[in-house]
Amino acid sequence: MLKILVCVKQVPDVNLVKIDPVTGSLIRDGVPAIMNPLDGSALEAAVRIKETYGAEITAITMGPDNAAAVLRECIAVGAERAILCSDYAFKDADTLSTSYVIGKGAKMFGEYDLIICGKETLDGATGQMGSQLAERFGATMVSSTSLIMEVNEEKGTVIAERELENGMEILEAQMPALFTVEKTHYQPRIPNFKGWKFARTASITKLTADTIEGLDRNKIGAPGSGTIVPRTYPPEKAEGGMILNEGSVEKNVAKVMEILTDKGLV
Repeated sequence: MLKILVCVKQVPDVNLVKIDPVTGSLIRDGVPAIMNPLDGSALEAAVRIKETYGAEITAITMGPDNAAAVLRECIAVGAERAILCSDYAFKDADTLSTSYVIGKGAKMFGEYDLIICGKETLDGATGQMGSQLAERFGATMVSSTSLIMEVNEEKGTVIAERELENGMEILEAQMPALFTVEKTHYQPRIPNFKGWKFARTASITKLTADTIEGLDRNKIGAPGSGTIVPRTYPPEKAEGGMILNEGSVEKNVAKVMEILTDKGLV
């Protein structure tokens, strides 16, 4: 049977997030947390493969204890196993450190034929996790996947459609393979009542820095991170428009030229 690993992340609803003007950090208090939308598409891709070919789905995330909520969403739509990597020692991790923990934690439960995650997250939008996880799992990497078209377990291959800047391409990848997916063909499904009922009491395996086998503490959290974000800046608000009414077309044109000259644009 195919073994699929789905990597998900709990993110703040970016439409409601504000930035502290003094510290430059995100104000997360009181902001609803949701499953990263593209990770929801990754989950949908995994469930469709399961429905078509048969598979066992493992969902994994790293975050605080309340990140278990997104794992319950995964269980509600068809994941058999859920793993939460949660420890204060993981705090301030970048993608390098996070992929290390995810890789170590997931491998405790076996090998995987397919690893699927969203192309990027709402909060970071680096798009780095996929390639880093592919390296850690020794998997073929297929980015910007719009559709996983065929899985041949006997041959150990996957045929997928991939989005390019100016079109699409269809390629064959050798398993184990990692796919970062787009939402093009994978609208996340809404769990039914039976699924939610089961997920509410389903078991979630929690892993900490002490229980993940072979974990190097120098590679986790802030010490293991290769990047530091000292401050976050909100986008600058565009200046309001100006209505010119100088009395005639000629005077309006002259005023426009005056403004452009003052700004050094002409």
